Amino acid sequence: MFSKRRQNNALQTIAAIAILLVFAFFYVSPRGRSIVPLTTRKAMIPLAVQARVPYQREKAAFVILARNRELSGVRRSMRQIEDRFNHKFNYPYVFLNDNTFSKDFKSFTSSLTKADTFYGKIDASMWGYPDHINQTYAAECRQDYENKQVIYGGSESYRHMCRFQSGFFFQHPLLHDYEYYWRVEPDIEYFCDINYDVFKVMKDNDFKYGWTLSLTEYMATIPTLWKTVKQFMNLHPEYRVTGSDSLSAWITDDDFVRYNGCHFWSNFEIGSLDFLRSERYTRYFNYLDATGGFFYERWGDAPVHSLAVALMLKKSEVHFFNDIGYKHDPLMHCPTENYLQKSCHCSPKENFDWDGWSCATRYKAIDPDFVWNESTFYNKTQRFAVESLF
Repeated sequence: MFSKRRQNNALQTIAAIAILLVFAFFYVSPRGRSIVPLTTRKAMIPLAVQARVPYQREKAAFVILARNRELSGVRRSMRQIEDRFNHKFNYPYVFLNDNTFSKDFKSFTSSLTKADTFYGKIDASMWGYPDHINQTYAAECRQDYENKQVIYGGSESYRHMCRFQSGFFFQHPLLHDYEYYWRVEPDIEYFCDINYDVFKVMKDNDFKYGWTLSLTEYMATIPTLWKTVKQFMNLHPEYRVTGSDSLSAWITDDDFVRYNGCHFWSNFEIGSLDFLRSERYTRYFNYLDATGGFFYERWGDAPVHSLAVALMLKKSEVHFFNDIGYKHDPLMHCPTENYLQKSCHCSPKENFDWDGWSCATRYKAIDPDFVWNESTFYNKTQRFAVESLF
């Protein structure tokens, strides 16, 4: 029988050997001939190993605009967000509503996550008619759009929603402390496991806008939007990105004469709140808002965001999240690459990217490498990958 002292010595020896093996695994090059430079050591250690210290999340949150009656659809979306991504990271949720959230809504959403959940009411300054809007004329316009059977043409609340998403959600007090947002809608689907911290990839690469789906707009909803945007850009040419890093060619096929309707489908977007709060975007939105187009026409937040992104951000600041399989009925983005499909359960045959209605083909024409290859994907994401932290 070993004495306790000998047993302790043996255990200490085993522990020392284990530490040396871990050191060799992470710090010595594969052939054992040289020590890995200090600058790359931390990058080689998965976050799960580093996570012995408290995990440092980015200042980011999911943002969900919803009403009490949409509880079931919100819970469905949250369940998928948690299963695919957030059970590893516990990023908070911010819920916004133009009415007060019910106790059931708060109870049945907070129960789905270990993350913090916050619930805010949108006041009339963000969800209402500004003083310059002629509400009688606005009602006449809605009726005209409904008569023409334009989608959501007769909806008053839809217009308030589009204006809020275009110019106000990022100003809500509950979002003041955040730098990034991930927009989530009720009744959406996520198909792929996301094993890396999306927000850290955004920050590390200085991405300001991320997307999965793109398509052309119903032009009947935005007859004067392009003219208004061009007027603003003529007043502020300093805000426009030009040259090889510009996305302008994605939104116009004839050198700014006409808008081709291409936009990012904003029901999914991951973006920089600092960009939306910037002077350039604030002035852009205020100029558009002053014309009344959100109420007299039916301007959507998707083209409003997309035109700002394409004109004011560099191509290198915009990222296509090819690995995030996503569906907002009826459209789906599903990764087609084998190495990504291993983490997904969607059918590549249903992928919308190269459909005639999609604008991905136009995007590829100006950015041929916008779909990361396998090597780039792993190089960009694996430093921020984890199996589980909580």
